[in-house]
Amino acid sequence: MIDNLLKLLESGQDSAMLRFGLGGAYLKQGDAAEAARHLEKAVELDGGYSAAWKLYGKAVAESGDRERAIEVYHQGIVVAEQKGDMQAIREMRVFLKRLESTE
Repeated sequence: MIDNLLKLLESGQDSAMLRFGLGGAYLKQGDAAEAARHLEKAVELDGGYSAAWKLYGKAVAESGDRERAIEVYHQGIVVAEQKGDMQAIREMRVFLKRLESTE
């Protein structure tokens, strides 16, 4: 799957959805750092993509950057609130609470 998505990216078809797909695929493979790189680009391309913010926070947390993950979740919650995406808000608040309680 990753190879197919990378081919699309190389052909110039960059998009938030494509980066979200790549990020999710890399995360499933256990490559959180590479996942975070693509998910960061996804939210750059579409700052209102709350699902990408949620997955970006997870990837950053799994890559070991707790402080950055907290920042990402805070940003993602603001985005989700602006969109009224209650499910994403709830999930990111749970993940954020877990990270903040490990201080």
